[in-house]
Parts: sequence; structure tokens; C-alpha cells
Amino acid sequence: MKPKYKLTLGLAVAVVLVVFVAFAVTGLASPSSTLTIQSANGAKHVFKVEVARTREEMAQGLMNRTELAADAGMVFLFEDEDYRSFWMKNTLIPLDIIFIGKDGTIRHIHPMALPLDETPVPSGAPAAAVLEINGGKTQALGIAVGDRVIYH
Repeated sequence: MKPKYKLTLGLAVAVVLVVFVAFAVTGLASPSSTLTIQSANGAKHVFKVEVARTREEMAQGLMNRTELAADAGMVFLFEDEDYRSFWMKNTLIPLDIIFIGKDGTIRHIHPMALPLDETPVPSGAPAAAVLEINGGKTQALGIAVGDRVIYH
């Protein structure tokens, strides 16, 4: 009877490890939140975002994703406001990269960052947060520099 118990326990541990790794690799382990971009014309655009706070979450970002829901994204929150630089290494989908000041104002938008491109994408101004959404979305929605980002 003991060998059967050990096999069952070992199988349970293996299943838990596989599920944990799957969540970590797909990024589903990241806490999620909602944010709204208030455009100058009064339009509101709501996104469901994964929140990257730790070095590990920031390093992983949206790497190795083959798709991103239309209303989804990832927001990177920093403790300070400073010049930032991002790249698209191992990122398989085009993204709009939105740099946000500590006051919630969009400072710079880099549209349609190319998948797998290792060229640095600079913020152009100090940023306390960076939002990545599907490439082309800022133009389609009319999101522009000066619009406000509201975290929920």
C-alpha cells in the first residue's frame, strides 16, 4: 500500500509543478487590474491589464505570447519617474508602447513596435509607468500624447 501512496503523491506534486510552470510561462500568474485612458476628446478606453511590478515580471513582459486580447495589455509600474527604454526581444506580436508620467499623463507613444526587434525604444521623457497594448490600437482609438491614464 505504501508504494501506491508514494506514486499518487509524486503524481500530485508533478501536476502542481506543471500547472505552476504553465501559469508562469504564459504570464497568467501576474496580478491583473483595469485601467482607463481618458482621451482629450472625452472618449474613455478601458483595458484589462496584467501588472508587472517585480524585476522578474518586468523581464518577462509579454514575451513569447502569440496573441493578446483586444482590450488587454500589460502595465509596468516603477517606483520612480525616469527615462525608460524597452525592446521587443522574444515578443512575437506587434505592440504600441505607451510611456506614462507619474501624474498619469501619456508622455510618449511608440506605435507598432516590431516583433523580435532588439532596437531600444526610448521613452523620450521621464516615465513612471509603461503600458503595452496591441500594435495599432492607439491610432485606431485616437489615443494620443497628453491623454490621461487612470488606474483602478
